[in-house]
Amino acid sequence: MSDAIRAAAATPSGTVRRRRLPDDRWRLAEVLFWLLPVAAYFLFPGYLVLGSQIMIVGLFALSLDLILGYAGMVSLGHAAYFGAGAYVAGLLSVHGWGEPVSGLLAGGLVAGLFGFLTSFLVVRGRDLTRLMVTLGIGLMTFEAANKAAFVTGGVDGLSGMAMDKLFGVFEFDLFGKTGYLYSLAVLFMVFVFARRLVSSPFGLGLAGIREGARRMPAIGVNVNARLVTVFTVSAAIAGLAGALLAQTTQFVGLESLSFSRSAELLIILVLGGTGRLYGGLVGAMVFMIAQDYVAGIDPVYWQFWIGLLLVVIVLFARGGILGGIERALAARRNDGGRKA
Repeated sequence: MSDAIRAAAATPSGTVRRRRLPDDRWRLAEVLFWLLPVAAYFLFPGYLVLGSQIMIVGLFALSLDLILGYAGMVSLGHAAYFGAGAYVAGLLSVHGWGEPVSGLLAGGLVAGLFGFLTSFLVVRGRDLTRLMVTLGIGLMTFEAANKAAFVTGGVDGLSGMAMDKLFGVFEFDLFGKTGYLYSLAVLFMVFVFARRLVSSPFGLGLAGIREGARRMPAIGVNVNARLVTVFTVSAAIAGLAGALLAQTTQFVGLESLSFSRSAELLIILVLGGTGRLYGGLVGAMVFMIAQDYVAGIDPVYWQFWIGLLLVVIVLFARGGILGGIERALAARRNDGGRKA
């Protein structure tokens, strides 16, 4: 079955798009990539809060990459699941349950359930329909949370959170040390799961659906079932990211459900590169560091420079930052081969 799925995932020319289907082997570049945040913990102790925010946004972008980069499903309302996870973790803490790990899992579980219930609406249409449906889900969720101010705090946000010590030992401090390591551990574990998922026969099936959904039923693949499954998994991961943000900042606001957060997420993923898993992580790192740096220089017009960066990347680095790097390395190898 996996061979048939791989054949269906081929491009019209008959070649398999291996760039989007990573195998299980860890390459040296990947190992070095994950050593960077470990080194940053010791080298930049004054930026640990920013570092944890980057990893949380990267986790959120990873959730969108599963449906956009691998299944070809566009979403403009993914903040609905992010905010759902954030509010679940926040409400549990406010009402006396401040244990971090169980609150995190509860946020992911509720967001996954929410994603499952709404996935049947999303998978029914095509690109433009899905875009509008996900946008509608996001807007309705935002207004529902705003209306239920007696539960969510409305525009004032949900404050008064008090997190217990992580594993009863590590306290969430103002310097962000525990939050940084906690975010890094969660991000890495979810990434390993996602990496394994996209390289499995299920992931190959998603690639086949992305390249030609009409061909997949011919080899016995239930397209809708796979799309519902990956959308549910994506929503659960988004909920984990939201719960992680709530726990590390000890605050939840309506902004976590806003359209701007969904749009910003799409920008981050396009910036890093879709269909690579690492694209969301790289995009989050570049976007948030650039935002922090540019906003410090030009607090009023900083969005102009972020927009300019996005335009340059889209025009001159097709496939995002990672796509541009891949083509540069491929060109270098071709030049080396011709010289040899």
